[in-house]
Amino acid sequence: MKDFLLIIKRFVPPYKKYMVLNVIFNFLSAILNLFSFALIIPILNILFRIDKAEYSFMEWNLNPGSWESWKHFAEALKNNFFWYVGDLINTYGGSTALIVLGAFLVVSTFLKVATMYLAFYTMIPIRTGVVRDIRNQINRKITQLPLGFFSEERKGDILARVSGDVNEIEASVMSSLDMLFKNPILILIYLAGMIAISWQLTLFVFILLPFAGYLMGQVGKKLKRQSLEGQQQWGGLMSQIEETLGGLRIIKAFNAEKKIQERFERSNEQFRRTTTKVYRRQQMAHPMSEFLGTATIAIVLWYGGSLILSEESTIDASTFIYYLVIFYSIINPAKDLSKAAYAIQKGLASMTRIDKILMAQTDINDPENPKPVALNEAIKYEDVWFKYQNDYVLKGINLVIPKGKTVALVGQSGSGKSTLVDLLPRFYDVTKGKITIDGTDVRDTKLYDLRALMGNVNQEAILFNDTFFNNISFGVEGATQEQVEEAARIANAHDFIMATENGYQTNIGDRGGKLSGGQRQRISIARAILKNPPILILDEATSALDTESERLVQEALENLMRNRTTIVIAHRLSTIKNADEICVMHEGEIVERGKHEELLALNGYYKRLCEMQSF
Repeated sequence: MKDFLLIIKRFVPPYKKYMVLNVIFNFLSAILNLFSFALIIPILNILFRIDKAEYSFMEWNLNPGSWESWKHFAEALKNNFFWYVGDLINTYGGSTALIVLGAFLVVSTFLKVATMYLAFYTMIPIRTGVVRDIRNQINRKITQLPLGFFSEERKGDILARVSGDVNEIEASVMSSLDMLFKNPILILIYLAGMIAISWQLTLFVFILLPFAGYLMGQVGKKLKRQSLEGQQQWGGLMSQIEETLGGLRIIKAFNAEKKIQERFERSNEQFRRTTTKVYRRQQMAHPMSEFLGTATIAIVLWYGGSLILSEESTIDASTFIYYLVIFYSIINPAKDLSKAAYAIQKGLASMTRIDKILMAQTDINDPENPKPVALNEAIKYEDVWFKYQNDYVLKGINLVIPKGKTVALVGQSGSGKSTLVDLLPRFYDVTKGKITIDGTDVRDTKLYDLRALMGNVNQEAILFNDTFFNNISFGVEGATQEQVEEAARIANAHDFIMATENGYQTNIGDRGGKLSGGQRQRISIARAILKNPPILILDEATSALDTESERLVQEALENLMRNRTTIVIAHRLSTIKNADEICVMHEGEIVERGKHEELLALNGYYKRLCEMQSF
């Protein structure tokens, strides 16, 4: 119950206006329903000539502060209603009275269903709004979380949370709102009517209902655990599909289609078994509540019949039938409560998975009193140590990168080159030591200001399913067509862009799939040129290109690097011969540094790397 109330508290408050209207319309619907049922008594009395009593009109004065006054008012209301019906029969006959009562029944039913519709109508903005808000929160959190969070999470599982889990929350919130507002209102008003008719019968019902509720609760005990397991398996399926789509080329090249199919089918069968258990348990709610409701009515019929047949009867047959109608009307809200309890359990399981994202903490935040940052002198790594989990991947790094100079990082895979670069824009924070720009620790600056100083060109050009124009102007507010074209010309991209059907407004496909590797890389370079950052980070920007593409890209990079502070990560050592300083990394340490010729003369790691590439 605590977790369920937490969902309401977190997501529903922005829609308080709709909640209030929903409660009002539910209340009116329940009252109208009760009074429309009340017309059953005079209709039965007329049809079967049961009531022989004579009624006279009663005067009343209502005092809102007096319980006795309210009691007298209720008695007068009932008496005058029967007096009016009796007068109608005596004056116009039983058939006319039935027509008038039938018209009243139709009107009251119309008003009841109208208020019921308005209750649903006011619930819809809450339903759609909550789903929108949760998805917005997840998306915002995904963009705010550090990269380290996603190294431990599968993309497919995150997609499953945004889709399937959010839909479960929607169903849970809707059920819980009905449980909080609609069903209790109906049940309370119907119970009040039942108590007014016969407190003895109602007391008997109160003894039966907790027993039925206990049985329903026992059925749903394991549902949350099974639902959580099912959602995790669904996330695994989504991850496998995402991996398959991303690796189709390799799957086909290695004739691994059957292996991938079997792996997916095993997981899919496991998911089917789990969901079968969940749905079977969930579907037990309706038949069980139907059976328990019917059994309860049968017992009430017996007890109520014995009251009617007793000599000291306080209830007549027509009133007892009215009582049964009200009691039967309570069963539907009670059923809805049981269904809501099941949906809430599934929703809570999904909420647990969503909260793994929403409640994830990030230690990379803006400081309370940020300092301004600008590069006028140098970037310095001062005794920098860093570890992802247990083992240090960077050990005591000391490095100075003067403004306007190019520093290259080389070394075998896993030596720490990319990690060293990722610490500068604070994709991760150093474990020990510090990184400064003109003496200002990067942790003392705003993330936005820090990253605004930098432009990135990666080994795999990260592009979006959008136009050339929007990809080049990405992250630059208010870029003009002329500025974008100029950046593309410098990056040797203008000509192939203009050769496409719609020029700069041509869509490049998912991740730039309509372009060659060299073209994607030049679009990435054009994006960095347009941003015009003082610090440039090149992460193996030419390592995956053919010779012709590499020549064009290298020329574009040289245009981009001119008069900028540049950090280059390179596997192809031929591309960094002219760097102002080359740092050779091995197992998280800088083991050699200097210019190309100086490092060759050392006859160490760098020379061996050069010889391996020459070979």
